[in-house]
Amino acid sequence: MIDKRLLKIASNTKFYGLKNNYTFKTNLKNSICGDKISIEISLKKNTIQELRYETEACIFCQASASTLANIAKNTNLGDLRKNLSKYLNLSKKVPKKFNNLTYLLKDKYMNRKDCILLPFKAFYKAIK
Repeated sequence: MIDKRLLKIASNTKFYGLKNNYTFKTNLKNSICGDKISIEISLKKNTIQELRYETEACIFCQASASTLANIAKNTNLGDLRKNLSKYLNLSKKVPKKFNNLTYLLKDKYMNRKDCILLPFKAFYKAIK
């Protein structure tokens, strides 16, 4: 059964919907389950102004995309790129704004790890 916190994270659609105003854009599909995501990243002076997304995906991917968009807002692109892998591996204490990511990467959701990581893979693909 899907719990209330997961539903709350996924239902935050503040950054849902593409605006065709971007510095970087990409689309990615999860070959395992078929989830799809499109993201747009808008930069100003190397700071992410906004990360927008659209998905055709499960609730785990939607929650992860929402979490990534909230994390990325007003964050230096280089800092996020450099530290994101550490945060995804939970190899260090994560900042408060990463609490939802920590929640999504709990052991009970590890069978959906590919869905959860899809937005992050799309982010890295976009900024290459």
